Amino acid sequence: MNKKQDPLFKTIFSTKMLICVFTGFASGLPFFLLIQLLPAWLTSEGLDIKAISAFSLTQLPYIFKFVWAPFMDDISLFKMGRRRGWMFLSQIILLFFIAILGCFSPTLNIWVIATICFIIALFSATQDIALDAFRREILLDSELGLGNSIHINIYRIAGLVPGSLSLILSQFLPWSSVFIITALFMLPAIVMTLLVKEPLNQQIPKSRNLEDIIINPFLEFITRKGFKSAMVILSFIFLYKLGDSMATSLATTFYMKMGFSRLDIGWIAKNASLWPSILGGIMGGILMIKIGINRALWCFGLVQVFSILGFAWLSIEGPFNEIGSHEKIMLALVIGIESLGVGLGSAAFVAFIAKTTNPLYTATQFALFTSIASIPRTLINSTTGIMVEYLGWTTFFGLCTILALPGMVLLLKVAPWNLKS
Repeated sequence: MNKKQDPLFKTIFSTKMLICVFTGFASGLPFFLLIQLLPAWLTSEGLDIKAISAFSLTQLPYIFKFVWAPFMDDISLFKMGRRRGWMFLSQIILLFFIAILGCFSPTLNIWVIATICFIIALFSATQDIALDAFRREILLDSELGLGNSIHINIYRIAGLVPGSLSLILSQFLPWSSVFIITALFMLPAIVMTLLVKEPLNQQIPKSRNLEDIIINPFLEFITRKGFKSAMVILSFIFLYKLGDSMATSLATTFYMKMGFSRLDIGWIAKNASLWPSILGGIMGGILMIKIGINRALWCFGLVQVFSILGFAWLSIEGPFNEIGSHEKIMLALVIGIESLGVGLGSAAFVAFIAKTTNPLYTATQFALFTSIASIPRTLINSTTGIMVEYLGWTTFFGLCTILALPGMVLLLKVAPWNLKS
């Protein structure tokens, strides 16, 4: 390998990128448990689609995590630091509550399950605040594209545990055992947290008052960008993933309504999702180094919009009375394109968010931006069951495609093609 290749090779195969693998897996596991395994469990127990979509409201902590993020920027736990301490606390609590989730019956203990799901969302969001800040502080600006691409694509690969392995196991084991096995996949994250070093951020003042903690992170962003530009950026963050977020909110329920069994979905998702995610992670990260974050947002965003059309195509062809090889290939194509498109779009999107934060207020500003991005997934997605009931699956996915376009249009302002960021 010549010297010109060495810097790229060292960047890709560095300890920092290995850490991004673990942060992605830790962040993705509880999230996909809530949006993939939980709906499958509730559907198999006979709950109607409106009740299942209403469970999106248990994910409200993802929207409001910016409320407690400022204190996480200031408070250290267990003498482990501002990042590792919160990561460790969140991961221990997530392991416990995921493990006990299956001990309750959806028909008899629906409010207990909703409460546990809320707690999982709360500490999943808290973990995300700490992980996002930790990752931003260990990566150089030139490493953000690749690091966040790896994080996001491993984040999606983590979805294979609740979205594939757990679904397959549910055919052979009681749900209580399934959730315990799923919870044990948090252990690698706990080990990672114990082994890594707390990042050093020299810009953090030694003593901060309440104004520094709560007000200044938001004021700094508005002052730095200007009010009008700040509002355009926040609008873009809200809209960029609106369409695909809505389209995937009931994906597992949609596949089951099309006639696929949990076993079919589990095995097909394992293969059709894994390889496009890995390919997307490698190609997306390297492309962002070459073309910059701005152009990646355009290219990957178009793939993301196109992936929604796969759901519409499957809904036109289904539901299926019999599931043969032809139908399974169709499902594999839909899942594969969705994994590639959303994985690429998310990688560029998170890299853009990381680039927009000020290292002085990493956790708070990162939490604010990702909270805004979570609004569609939580509030709007809680109504998708009603939309599907009245519109039908095909019209619903057509609406999702239309709603994906305004975010692309705003790229003209926030990430112009001719400006390589």
